[in-house]
Amino acid sequence: MNTKRTVSLMLASPLLALAASNARVIQTNSAGDNVHVIDPASNQVAGVIHGIEVPHGVVIAPDGSRLYITEEPTRTLDVVDAKSLKVTKKIPLSGRPNNLAVTNDGRRVYVGIAQAPGAVDVIDTVALTKVKSIPVDGAIHNVYVTPDGRYAVAGSIPTRVISVIDTANNTLAWSVKLTGGIRPMAFTKNPDGSTKEIVAQLSDFHGFVLVDFRTHQEVQRVTLPDVAGQEKATDGVQGAPSHGLAITPDGKVLWATSKWFGYVAAYSLPDLKLLKVVPVGLIPEWLTIPPDGKNLYVAVAGLDQTVVVDNTTMQVVTRIPVGYVPKRNASGLLQTE
Repeated sequence: MNTKRTVSLMLASPLLALAASNARVIQTNSAGDNVHVIDPASNQVAGVIHGIEVPHGVVIAPDGSRLYITEEPTRTLDVVDAKSLKVTKKIPLSGRPNNLAVTNDGRRVYVGIAQAPGAVDVIDTVALTKVKSIPVDGAIHNVYVTPDGRYAVAGSIPTRVISVIDTANNTLAWSVKLTGGIRPMAFTKNPDGSTKEIVAQLSDFHGFVLVDFRTHQEVQRVTLPDVAGQEKATDGVQGAPSHGLAITPDGKVLWATSKWFGYVAAYSLPDLKLLKVVPVGLIPEWLTIPPDGKNLYVAVAGLDQTVVVDNTTMQVVTRIPVGYVPKRNASGLLQTE
């Protein structure tokens, strides 16, 4: 018997159990003043963050100690303590914020500024201050950090431009203009972990496009299927018939939402074969998948619910009541004790 390996497993098991128990899904409610915290182990609401008027985007610090939430009316980045779920600081921004992203080391947060001429604010998470505002082409709706942490990728609706920022020096590396306003994005990876493609949803397009990260060119376009005999839901779509993306942790399945027809669609990667269409309800928005990859969490704005879909069976597991008009969400591990 390998004693060293046995001891290692004994030490690792409690840590793995603790990590699993600390997984949380964070659901912002775009027409409310609160944010719901869901425990994916029970699919029950485990807490509510109060006092954030019109919360937009949310991310979890990599060490689980904090949440960062953009607050539109106050034009601030709100810092929330993970254990108490209380706002501990509001950091002034250069303008009205939309979505945000945190670096893999947790030292910086990138916030998209949703007003002309366009900028991405850089927040130092140690000093808890804005240290730079990076000019970009157009007001920013969404911003992400690539899986390898090397770039922050921001998208503008009015200018239809994706701006790619080098996180090593916080300068613009390259940009590309597409045929529609830039909505949610996701990333596929090369075998070495570098970014292969940007998956982007566009205004007025019921589907998504792929942009090659090396050549900066659109290389593929996928249209989501219509549902025979079902009318399109156009109220509340806001020019975005498809507005939510998520890739499973194993990189094998891409999920996309259809606001027109109230479903989420699963596509295999890398061949993008349609696997399943799963009805979830009126106006599905953002998607998130916790680290264990078991379930997909769908913000269904028209029902004030977060809907849970099993990633293996591709069936709805349960529906969780949340706040008014849930849209953006995130998942990860929180320091809950």
